[in-house]
Amino acid sequence: MTQDRDTQGAARPKVSIPVGQRLVAAGLMTESQLDLALREQKRSGGYLGQVLVALGFVTEEDITACLADENGVEMVTIRDLEVPPHILSLVTYETARQYKVIPLSREREVLTVAFADALDVVAQDVVERESSHTIKVVIAPEAQVLEAIERNYSRSASINETIEQVLNGDSMEVDDETSPMVRLVDQILANAIKSKATDIHLQPEERNMRVRLRVDGMLSEEIIVPKAIQAAVLARVKLMASLDITEKRAPQDGRIRFTFGSGFVDLRVSTLPTNHGESIVMRVLDGGAVQLSLRDLGFSAADLARIEQAISHPYGMILVTGPTGSGKTTTLYTALGTIDRDSRSIFTLEDPIEYTLPMVRQTQVQPEVGMDFAAGLRALLRQDPDVILVGEIRDGETAELATRAALTGHLVFSTLHTNSAVGVIPRLLDMGIDRYLLPSAMVAVVGQRLLRKLCRHCRQQHQGPDPMLVDAGLTGSVAMESHWTAPGCEHCGNRGYSGRIAVYEVLLIDESFHDAILDGGVEAHMLELARANGMTSMFEDGIVKAAAGETSVTEVMRVLR
Repeated sequence: MTQDRDTQGAARPKVSIPVGQRLVAAGLMTESQLDLALREQKRSGGYLGQVLVALGFVTEEDITACLADENGVEMVTIRDLEVPPHILSLVTYETARQYKVIPLSREREVLTVAFADALDVVAQDVVERESSHTIKVVIAPEAQVLEAIERNYSRSASINETIEQVLNGDSMEVDDETSPMVRLVDQILANAIKSKATDIHLQPEERNMRVRLRVDGMLSEEIIVPKAIQAAVLARVKLMASLDITEKRAPQDGRIRFTFGSGFVDLRVSTLPTNHGESIVMRVLDGGAVQLSLRDLGFSAADLARIEQAISHPYGMILVTGPTGSGKTTTLYTALGTIDRDSRSIFTLEDPIEYTLPMVRQTQVQPEVGMDFAAGLRALLRQDPDVILVGEIRDGETAELATRAALTGHLVFSTLHTNSAVGVIPRLLDMGIDRYLLPSAMVAVVGQRLLRKLCRHCRQQHQGPDPMLVDAGLTGSVAMESHWTAPGCEHCGNRGYSGRIAVYEVLLIDESFHDAILDGGVEAHMLELARANGMTSMFEDGIVKAAAGETSVTEVMRVLR
């Protein structure tokens, strides 16, 4: 037993503090939340940590950090970790999956291994014997460990090998969980998730079917599926999404909950009849995307202070603008996560509900039964809300209801499709909002885009400004002593980019905008006021991030010019 020493030098046992009390002491939750969780644990059983996470009081990372501190073990974050193959080969996939471990690195004969349970001595013994190394134990959240295992380890059979098994077999059963066809579809989905794809396209053509993945905003071809098994692959996906597999003439929408790592990944499924068969596109809804803080989203220090100031308002309207796929939902959900959910009543109105949020009441829009955004918002306002998230303002009625809700003591979050933050005001006026209402209702507008991130493994720094800035005549306004490129490597699939980063512009609406809005909200005038009020543009934010090597000038120019 670990011992401390008292003032006389005598040894005394180290007092073990329960994880619940540690979390309270750290300010991560309250005593009342702990009491509630203990009552729920007594009623339902299970570990206290699991109950706390399920209730939304703390995150799995908070629990892991407390356990690491309690047991004197280093905690590591392995989200997005790429383990070299020669390190991965020291522990088999079967062992890693069974004991929830993954090797991270090796220094001489010492192998650092991340454990979901750092006190599992049986697992430690197995890993030491199998790897023939002395191991250094570190701890990581279980979900991160299991996700890293699935992402890093290769499956026992490749997708192409499974296709050969399907073609050479006698059966293409789509409802037998042990059949090669089921395994093939599972491999396609798992590979897409491991590749961090946002969308999976099953694209039928005359002689085959292409599987294409949208990674970092760009579509690329993944595999070719023979025409002979196209129908079975599509049927399996539709079966997983609870769609009618006999209906091939009309579009259908569904949802798949796919087991991956220790949890699930939701896929939103859309089918569309084409001349060569049904096209299926699946949107990957990664719940981990919203388990962030505002600081993690990539706001500059100035923009972070501005958005935090906006969210601290007790009422008013905060809008996020940008094209489809620009990360607006992630920004909104992350902002919503900063609000005290114990003392405030929070509702959302969405189409569809992409992520489940603890302690938030979420409603799915259903236009087919008359439950559109406007009707839903009217009903929601009778539920005594403090904070409202409306997935999108699509029409004048919804815009007016959201504006009036903001004026009557509610904090309203929503999105609007405009090209810039300042474009929101003329857009709302065009939708019929009375101009005298907007100065009092609006709090802030966030404009954003997503840029591809330079691969951190192969990026290179060069002296002097980027040639594209020189050609565009922008070197006078943007000082850049150096620029970055990435030629591509095995880590990024030779693309030079891996992952995406957001660029922002944050517009705060204050009294200086009052007269300009009443005069008609001309966008050019709005921009002048915004600049005078300290707003930097998305382009300027992108150039700053390019100068820091986070992205490239080429990418900034591609998206924002």
